[in-house]
Amino acid sequence: MVKLDHVSKSYGARRIYDALELLIRRRERWCVMGINGAGKSTLLKLIAQEAAPDTCEIRLGASVKLGYFAQHSMELLDPTATVQQTLERAYPLASIGSLRTLLGAFGFSGDEVDKSCRVLSGGEKARLVLARMLYDPPNFLVLDEPTNHLDLATKQMLMKALAGFEGTLLFVSHDRQFLRSLSNRVLELSASEVRVYTCGYAEYVVETGHEAPGVS
Repeated sequence: MVKLDHVSKSYGARRIYDALELLIRRRERWCVMGINGAGKSTLLKLIAQEAAPDTCEIRLGASVKLGYFAQHSMELLDPTATVQQTLERAYPLASIGSLRTLLGAFGFSGDEVDKSCRVLSGGEKARLVLARMLYDPPNFLVLDEPTNHLDLATKQMLMKALAGFEGTLLFVSHDRQFLRSLSNRVLELSASEVRVYTCGYAEYVVETGHEAPGVS
C-alpha cells in the first residue's frame, strides 16, 4: 500500500526521522505508538502527503485510495453548510435515505441533520467528518486520534465499522480498547529508534511488559 525508503524529515534543527524505512501491506492494521513529540502525527502526514519528506520519497501503491482523518479535518468543514448538506455535497448521487441512515449511526437524528456546521461541537464535527469518510470508505485509512471528542456510543460504533473494514489501517490512538480491537501491527517510535512488532497491541503489551506511553 505504501513504502517509505530512507525517508528523513526535520523541522528546523529538530530531526524527526533519519533514513526511516517502512512497508505497509494490504489489510495490515498498524497502530503507531510513542511519547508526545516522537513523530506519530508527522508520519501520518507524510504518508497522507500532507507533508513532504526532506529526502527520498514515499510511494503509494497504484490502486491506493487514501482517506485521512486529522484534527484539522474538522476545521475544513464549510461553516455555512448543514450536517446533511455536507454529506450531500460529498456524495451527490447518494439517496437521502442512505445518507440519513449513516448520519443516524453517527448520532445525528431528527432535526440535528439541519444544524449548521458553525454551531457543532468538537465531537459533532469529528463524527461528521468520520461519517463523510466512511460512507464510501477508501481502501487505506490513515487516522490521527479518531476517538478524541467521541462519546462512548459513537466510539463503539466507529470501532464496529472499522472492525468490518476490509482495507488497510494506519492510526494513532491513546484508547486501549481501540488499540486492542483493531491493530495487527505496532510501530513504536522513540527518540533513538523505530521498532516494528508483527503483532497486535495486546500481544505488544505482553511482549514488552508495559502499556504504550499515554494509553488510557
